[in-house]
Amino acid sequence: MTAWKGAFPMTTLETLRNIFERYKTIAVYGMSRDPGKAAQWVPSFLQSKGYGIIPINPHAESIIGRKAYRRLEDVKEHIEILEVFRPSEQVPGVVREAVERRQKKGDVYVIWLQSGIRSDEARKLAEGADILFVEDRCMYVEFRRIFLHED
Repeated sequence: MTAWKGAFPMTTLETLRNIFERYKTIAVYGMSRDPGKAAQWVPSFLQSKGYGIIPINPHAESIIGRKAYRRLEDVKEHIEILEVFRPSEQVPGVVREAVERRQKKGDVYVIWLQSGIRSDEARKLAEGADILFVEDRCMYVEFRRIFLHED
């Protein structure tokens, strides 16, 4: 599967719906071992909706029954979406890793930053590598709003 070409306004529901419908494998950078944190219950919810979840956490062997990887470059599976649960100041480094991976392996089509996480530098890096970029949005909230028609 290849990424979309061209710019897409990330605020449109149609674009977000297309991301959810087209891509089914989500690597979660910064996935938590704590079920009380959004960095675990958001990916758990998505897994319950049929998405393949790949945890990335250097301090865990497995999370939600899935093998956890120490680093993005260690992930053997094909990644379509990279969901990021890291502080905004760390995001450019994460995106550089994703761009490098895309150049080597040809995957990572979407980078999605969780609510409260933003980075203009990361956006420029992602878009320069033809990776769709969503920031400051919760995948749980957006999925429910689009498919379950909840506000």
